[in-house]
Amino acid sequence: MSRRPSAVTGVAPWLVLGFMATAVAASFWYLALDLSGILSREGLDQMVRFAGGFFPPELSPGFLRQVGWGTLETLAISAVGTLLAVLVGIALAVPGAGRVGRWARLPSRLVLNVLRSIPEVVWAALMVLAAGLGPFAGTLALASHTAGVLGRLFAEALENAPSEPTDALRHAGASPIVTFCYGSLPVVMPQLLSYTLYRWENNIRMATVLGVVGAGGLGQMLFVSLSLFKQDEAATVLIAMLLIVGVVDALSAVLRRVLSRSGT
Repeated sequence: MSRRPSAVTGVAPWLVLGFMATAVAASFWYLALDLSGILSREGLDQMVRFAGGFFPPELSPGFLRQVGWGTLETLAISAVGTLLAVLVGIALAVPGAGRVGRWARLPSRLVLNVLRSIPEVVWAALMVLAAGLGPFAGTLALASHTAGVLGRLFAEALENAPSEPTDALRHAGASPIVTFCYGSLPVVMPQLLSYTLYRWENNIRMATVLGVVGAGGLGQMLFVSLSLFKQDEAATVLIAMLLIVGVVDALSAVLRRVLSRSGT
């Protein structure tokens, strides 16, 4: 027998929409957003003049070589930072998932929360003060934040993994290391690799942002170009950013699809 939709069920979506509309209107009022400056003739003219400076991009051989080295540096920062984050994340995820003992779970989770709660830009500022300007600071900043993110994801994957393989090895007398390497790790490996690839994509984008605070790579070149009002050079750097992000996104999507199929 079919049930009639109640009046409360029909009213609930309108209540949600009304609440969201009220929240948006209150946000505009609280932030005192004034769109007239953007839509004014003077503001539009200034934006058009500034954007016109980006064309045509700077394509001289010397500058293209600099952009090429900056691209390689950005990729290296993201790759090494992600690799370090994977190592630290696994080291914290194992106790964070309760595989070492209940006494180690809470401290490990606390460390992971601290690492991922601090934004990459703040980590970069701290690392620049400690290690100086350059790619080393950017690498450490990415590794610090990403270790917290991946460690939490790895811990959740280990907690949700089937316990039968590890129980069988444990009952056979295997050591905890052997139990983890041959019982838990093979089960969650496709998921861990998928998380790692996804975070590498994000780290490539973030590596370009961290360069603004002096962490090297294309981001630092973009910051210098914009500071000197060399929009044509900035346009070339932006094109390089778009290309590497697009290529890595496509390759990572293919690899994740392959991993998901192999996992099933």
